[in-house]
Amino acid sequence: MTIEQISPAQEAAILAEALPYIKRFHGKTIVVKFGGNAMIDEKLKQCFARDVVLLKLVGMNVVVVHGGGPQIENLLTRVGKKGEFIQGMRVTDAETMEIVEMVLGGQVNKDVVNLINQAGGKAVGLTGKDGGMIRARKLMLHSRDNYADLIDIGMVGDITQIDPALISHLQAGTFIPVIAPIGVGEEGETYNINADVVAGKVAEILKAEKLVLLTNTPGVLDKNGKVVTDVTPVQINAMVEDGTLHGGMLPKISSALEAAQSGVKSVHIIDGRVEHALLLEILTNHGFGTMIKSA
Repeated sequence: MTIEQISPAQEAAILAEALPYIKRFHGKTIVVKFGGNAMIDEKLKQCFARDVVLLKLVGMNVVVVHGGGPQIENLLTRVGKKGEFIQGMRVTDAETMEIVEMVLGGQVNKDVVNLINQAGGKAVGLTGKDGGMIRARKLMLHSRDNYADLIDIGMVGDITQIDPALISHLQAGTFIPVIAPIGVGEEGETYNINADVVAGKVAEILKAEKLVLLTNTPGVLDKNGKVVTDVTPVQINAMVEDGTLHGGMLPKISSALEAAQSGVKSVHIIDGRVEHALLLEILTNHGFGTMIKSA
């Protein structure tokens, strides 16, 4: 059934179903990680922007953190570089860092801001460097084969502190913050930070009601490819150990779990390829994807 086929009575029922959720989450903070196919498909981009604006208009404080992997890969290819990932993290040398900052802090951030503004919202674009909002240090990865061995992946940041003052100031002025995942070091150096990690930490600092991660999968999948609707830390650790969770899902699931254990009331990994996925998750009885439980 398409939107055009919905009867007036069905429309009214849908609105009535949303009412208790609007009441429950009015005044609450919702942090949304925007990434994957939702960022490159025109219709999905429009749906996402309208969802964000609607949630803001009914009284929720929406904060958007975006990625930009496909756009970064596109520009790297154009300059003759090939992207490399270790444990789901982009290896970032100096030249790649310049491209990452250009794409995330410039092109993608402005595109997301424009989308939301065109949909009737008031979005303001930021990077973690603005106001020293996201402080970071160099991230060293532990080897999977020998934990004591450290892997240097370049200018990739590990968050040391987030100052929420700028975000809170924008929210008080009815603006929607749109954050590019770039941090700043003690010496002013620029760091590329995984967007899922930034979204999780921002949600923790803001004591968000929900953290919603839009992905290119229906949620966390078990070995048989079926969605696991609820997962616990023990289950997650087992799925990482046996290789069920790997690659780009590693930082995503780690950030989601840490947020759930640090005061964020619910964390959801949902399919960003579904139109209006955000509204379906927050304003209806038919939540989908995976919810992370803290125990």
